Amino acid sequence: MRSSSSLLSFASRRTVLMGATAAAITGLAACGRDKKADEPAAPPEPEGPPKGSLDWAVAGAWRSAADKARDPYRHPVETLRFLGLRPGMKVAEIWPGSGWYADILAPYLNEGGGAYLAIGFESGPNANPAQTALNEAFRRRFAENRKLYGEMTFGNFGATTGPIAPPGTLDMVLFMRQIHAWMAAGIAEKAFADAYAALRPGGVLGVEQHRLQPDEDQDPAAANGYVQEAFVKQLAAEAGFVFVAASEINANERDNRDHPFGVETLPPTRLTAPAGQAADPTFDRAKYDAIGESDRMTLKFRKPE
Repeated sequence: MRSSSSLLSFASRRTVLMGATAAAITGLAACGRDKKADEPAAPPEPEGPPKGSLDWAVAGAWRSAADKARDPYRHPVETLRFLGLRPGMKVAEIWPGSGWYADILAPYLNEGGGAYLAIGFESGPNANPAQTALNEAFRRRFAENRKLYGEMTFGNFGATTGPIAPPGTLDMVLFMRQIHAWMAAGIAEKAFADAYAALRPGGVLGVEQHRLQPDEDQDPAAANGYVQEAFVKQLAAEAGFVFVAASEINANERDNRDHPFGVETLPPTRLTAPAGQAADPTFDRAKYDAIGESDRMTLKFRKPE
């Protein structure tokens, strides 16, 4: 039989061992928690549309806030899908201006293996100085970021220019709110003919244009910026195009077309005096701003196969 002192010593040693074991378990658990805490966090799920998609191009951080503010009026995703834009296409836009659509089209086409052609104003010694400056600003802006915009091709269109592209090489040509300007310059028929020649058989001509009501008289020079839909269809048919479809994507029933300085009274231009004159600070813009941007036709034509 063990003595009472031996039993006491054994109990003491057992208590110490149990305490040490518990401490070790606690320490191991703590080490496990520390290890988990030190592990790198899982990468966040990607936000926004997939890179290379049309939604991605429209949502692009490179687009200015002012340009994005116009999306509810111009509906770029819906418009381009209606026209049949796809990755890999070779697309020309005639008179792209400052590049509102180029900022969407060029990145999208570059990511998808396609190409964007910017067909600017006519150049040369007799060219309009303001148009020449706009051409130069456009080239500088889009040539500086080839990673985003790709190897953009630049061309010219006007009364004396040659082909906008080699015959039968384009998948799509876009006329975005420019037909009235070509009517004023007497080159509307040439624009349709040049587009037809450059498109491959089956290629698409897409049109967005300020729309005149069918019962209103068509000014041959379209001085107010509005053009009858039937007249645009006639110009396209005379060039050889087949009408495919019309969309009301860019319609605006609030636009009554009764504006003192034509369509440019409305946003985004917002004239308060005739073009070329100093702005009138007393002009009341409220009702014109309430209209928003113009009522526009959106038309799709095809070059026969």
